[in-house]
Amino acid sequence: MRRRPRAFAGLVACAMLIAGTGCAPDEPDTKLRVLASSELADLRPLLDELRRDTGIEVVLDHRGTVDASVSLAKGDDDHDLAWLSDDRYLQLKLQEPGRRLRPLSTEIMMSPVVVGVRPRTAERLRRNAPDPKLSWADIADGAAEGLVRFGMADPRHANSGLAALVGVATAAAGTGGALRPQDVTCDRLRGLFSGRTLTAASSAGLVDAFVADQGKADALIEYESTILSLNASGRLREPLEIVYPEDGIVLSKYPLLLFNPARRAAYDKVVAWLTRADTQRKIMQRTLRRPVDPGVTRDPRLRTEIGNALYYPDRPEVVDRLLAGYDPSARSAGQVIFVLDYSGSMRRKRIKALRSTFEGLSGDDDSSVGRFVRFYRGERFILMRFGGDVRAERGFTIAGPHDVDAIRAFLATDRFDRRTAVWSALDHAYGRAGELRRADPERPVTIVLMTDGLNNAGIGPKEFLSRYRALPPETRAVHTYAIRFGEADPAELDRVAKATGGRMVDADASSLDRAFKETRGCR
Repeated sequence: MRRRPRAFAGLVACAMLIAGTGCAPDEPDTKLRVLASSELADLRPLLDELRRDTGIEVVLDHRGTVDASVSLAKGDDDHDLAWLSDDRYLQLKLQEPGRRLRPLSTEIMMSPVVVGVRPRTAERLRRNAPDPKLSWADIADGAAEGLVRFGMADPRHANSGLAALVGVATAAAGTGGALRPQDVTCDRLRGLFSGRTLTAASSAGLVDAFVADQGKADALIEYESTILSLNASGRLREPLEIVYPEDGIVLSKYPLLLFNPARRAAYDKVVAWLTRADTQRKIMQRTLRRPVDPGVTRDPRLRTEIGNALYYPDRPEVVDRLLAGYDPSARSAGQVIFVLDYSGSMRRKRIKALRSTFEGLSGDDDSSVGRFVRFYRGERFILMRFGGDVRAERGFTIAGPHDVDAIRAFLATDRFDRRTAVWSALDHAYGRAGELRRADPERPVTIVLMTDGLNNAGIGPKEFLSRYRALPPETRAVHTYAIRFGEADPAELDRVAKATGGRMVDADASSLDRAFKETRGCR
């Protein structure tokens, strides 16, 4: 029998390499420059093994995932590959006209964005929730009540923060589908963010800040892998309980993307090595991220079912709008002036609907959307009752149950007026708005006008708009959201509201409760 030539033996060895046996190639070493998410620094030891096995050196240049996505989409980057915690925002940006072609993408590992909560805080939240399985809505409700203080990475830079922002905004919209542009016209997350006490540009920075001052926050919104690693590190006084929000999670799959087609052969080898079973097992053991290979037995800590994944937005402007509205320094709660019609036509069923709506906003609405749009601690607002003029007004700052009782008492009167001075009442509200803006320029002010009838007293809409245009710029910046109920003129309300930068919501098309919810968080 003839001996097989050495060349053939070399081919067999290379074939074995591609199959993942780990023998070194005969070709020269290859270096791949990879733009990587900051949290992938924990993979450096594994990449040393990759080089020994394949001869391919993977050099990671770290950057925040969102920053990296923007740079890659613009074509401002010359890395061979990118390795991101999530590429969905990047893929959305690549849909825009003039962007570069979409790269080849392969998922390598997985980790959901979850909430790590101190056990006592988790118990408080469960006592306050309608269901022991906590949701994003329960976290928002708890923050509004002052039951939880949390840390979250800045979504303008870090994917864990962006995933959390998308997740809670999707849950708050309550549509059961992907966020649409109209779902982010108003900020329904104010109540949630009233409980945020820690932030950082990266997951690592957030964890360090949380560990350095363990009394400043009692929860972290982060990757499952980050919370598990932190619990195992010995850096915490007590481990965090992991909550997988019942209304859905956002799952990061850490794709490896090819941007330089000339490196396709090396890319394929790296992917083959990273996705083989023994490497997947090492990734899981060292980073506590879930394997994409279903054949790899999961670590006991990773066997919890993560539940339903929330839909990710399918339009880039939706995510851009979410990011544009995010301000980590905005600690001042907003001020809302509610201008409420107490004319005779509001008697009986209509006043009952109004009072029920405010009961829901005060915390009695256990629906998923209701828990996002409720009044929250620190929020300030003024209630005005009007008929032929403004008959009563009172300011409130939400601090506890006694404030809810005071709201209920203010709305309980059955003294109604025969007349309806819609535009005089709104003019009066703008006078109060001007005072509020001058006293605290940093605190946003919004007016919500609710009326069920035609204007039959005081000034008309033309006179109101003339007075409005003469106001100082900071007062004109206050928007009015008009809620049309009953026989109120929709065209008139819509015209005036739009002139102020707001809009009209027709309660007759849905309900008074829904109409008020739709205005929550509008600025």
